[in-house]
Amino acid sequence: MKRSFLIRTVITCLLMANFVAVIKAQNKPLSIEMAATVMNIWKDSLNLNPADPKPVKWSYDQGVILEGIDGIWKRTGQRAYFEYMQKSMDFFVTEDGTISRYKQADYNIDNIKNGRTLLTLFKATKQDKYFKAATLLWDQLKNQPRNRQGGFWHKKIYPNQMWLDGLYMGQPFYAEYAALIKDEKAFDDIAKQFILMEKKAIDPKTGLLYHGWDESKKEKWANKKTGVSLHFWGRAMGWYGMALVDVLDYFPEHHPQRKNLLAILDRLSVSIKKYQDQKTGLWYDILDLASKKDNYPEASASCMFVYTIAKGVRKGYINPAYLSVAKKGYQGIKQEFIESESGQVNLKGTVSVSGLGGKPYRDGSYGYYISEKVITNDPKGVGAFLLAANEMEVL
Repeated sequence: MKRSFLIRTVITCLLMANFVAVIKAQNKPLSIEMAATVMNIWKDSLNLNPADPKPVKWSYDQGVILEGIDGIWKRTGQRAYFEYMQKSMDFFVTEDGTISRYKQADYNIDNIKNGRTLLTLFKATKQDKYFKAATLLWDQLKNQPRNRQGGFWHKKIYPNQMWLDGLYMGQPFYAEYAALIKDEKAFDDIAKQFILMEKKAIDPKTGLLYHGWDESKKEKWANKKTGVSLHFWGRAMGWYGMALVDVLDYFPEHHPQRKNLLAILDRLSVSIKKYQDQKTGLWYDILDLASKKDNYPEASASCMFVYTIAKGVRKGYINPAYLSVAKKGYQGIKQEFIESESGQVNLKGTVSVSGLGGKPYRDGSYGYYISEKVITNDPKGVGAFLLAANEMEVL
């Protein structure tokens, strides 16, 4: 009798332990589950795109993923996340601090993005190679071609053009590195980039920002009077918003331009709220044309807006009342874009790419934007989701 009672007790305890383990697994934060997906399908820098057998280039796509991983590492302290970042960057960074597969002479502002991960690694390890590599990117910014008003060209092959994307690619690194070396003058230039971009790209009727601006007005996609592109692309505004909240982390409290950046963020938050779909909580690929044929709620833009608003509220950059926008958006993201398959969490609904000009030529028309592929587990969307989920979990 005693023995059977003991056996039943042991079995019950084992079942309860198993039940608790299952419940805990089901209740893992979404950021942790998505990070597991990242570390499974992109095990290292050699296969960022598993469908492409060629080694990956030094690319901002990976930088967005690593930004999300960085946030989770800082929140959880789990070393596996740090090691993932280090392994990813060590594929490129040599012991003498050069960066393979990176060409400074391209003056492509997208190439600056990964510099923030290099700074994270330097601060954590004090290894000079990471600081030397980051300094190569700093040197690129110092020599980046500019338009007549001082704005960085998006790329050397895109003369006189500023895109909203470029603010995220360049300015958070610019601010973090400047803070590290105590270069206060750099913040004048950082503020100038945001102020100039908003001034040239904003539509006074909607408060939305056009994707790009060509100072020369020579591009086919550029308005012949203003130089702006035709549409308000969701992810472009998402890049701009994330750039603002990340730069403000390092922007000196006493700097006279800080108040202008906060004002820009507040104006941006107004338009983000205005164009949030009230039914789903999401944002459309082309922000102001939600009802137009073939337009669709887009994952990366939605994640970026949630991150911008949630972090802006948490850090005291914008009014706490905006938190309801982030909460509604995050709920929509979970319902519309998150799926689980064979135990892996995936993110649906990210447009793979959208740009202006180039070859083949992208004319910035509505038809062009809507024609681009929408895919599952695009690194830009997944990285933005990690950032958004981490912020919402912190809150």
